[in-house]
Amino acid sequence: MASRNEEMIADGEETITRGSRNVFADLGYSDAAERQTKLRLAHAINGLIARRRLTQVTAPHRLGIGQPKVSALANYKLEGFPVERLMMLLTALDQDVEIVIRNEPRSRTAGRILVVAAPRERRS
Repeated sequence: MASRNEEMIADGEETITRGSRNVFADLGYSDAAERQTKLRLAHAINGLIARRRLTQVTAPHRLGIGQPKVSALANYKLEGFPVERLMMLLTALDQDVEIVIRNEPRSRTAGRILVVAAPRERRS
């Protein structure tokens, strides 16, 4: 019988394993939580850059980084970006970054890092 994370295909020869919410963990990266956090922060930054129609010429001035770094960020090449730096880039784009620390629920064996972008407020 298939486990909760696996589903059998009709012919019975193949198994599909349902992924976790972190593709990096599914791929076996030891720093999966950090990679996921950086990806979500970069996604928020890139979304703000796009919504504000900042170009690769204007974005570096706003963010205080060079154009090659803006290009790397746009292409999600995040090796040179610590989590803290990505949070500072969000503040440079007039975003608040809030860190909430709470006890882990008993249903989990370990704590986790979760990045959630708040919905955009509509201006009237």
